[in-house]
Amino acid sequence: MGIFSKFKSDSGSVEWLIVGLGNPGDKYARTRHNCGWLAVDNLSAKIGVNLTRLKFKAMTAQAAVSGHKCLLMKPLTYMNNSGEAVVEAMNFYKVPIDHVLVICDDISLDVGKIRIRRKGSDGGQKGLRSIVTLTGSEDFPRIKIGVGAKPHPDYDLAAWVTSEFSDNEKKTVFEAFGRASEAAELIVDGQLDKAMNLYN
Repeated sequence: MGIFSKFKSDSGSVEWLIVGLGNPGDKYARTRHNCGWLAVDNLSAKIGVNLTRLKFKAMTAQAAVSGHKCLLMKPLTYMNNSGEAVVEAMNFYKVPIDHVLVICDDISLDVGKIRIRRKGSDGGQKGLRSIVTLTGSEDFPRIKIGVGAKPHPDYDLAAWVTSEFSDNEKKTVFEAFGRASEAAELIVDGQLDKAMNLYN
């Protein structure tokens, strides 16, 4: 058996949560704010699982990533309440905060650029803020995917992050989802420093 496999049930312990942040609904499906969801979709497709199980206020799937039992999650709570889903899953599986890997968008990075951090503040990202607030900790790794800054200072931020990528941006950002998946594989295997060196 390779490093990836499916699990038929929730039996056994989950070592890691891999959480992609985003908003549910067709109108948000391909927007900048849904980079976390899209990256988790990329990872799930690569390892051959589908996030079809509704649990912990999220669409979920269990899978082995780099030989470690992981729960892939796409919270359905809307971005601002992402921490609710994360805390429920953490409590159920007794997963420590430093084994919660969060993938999200970042407007401070150019489109398609990746930044990996071991821990840190929410940086204004409301999904991260919800997780920090409800867990009481900033000590979790995250993979941030650049979606570009607002076109001009007066542009409404909510409108920007819920806009879709331009045709020119799509190829760049979808390549970033692949790199984020590769980084996630390294991080859950205890190679966070290597992931940072390769992808930051």
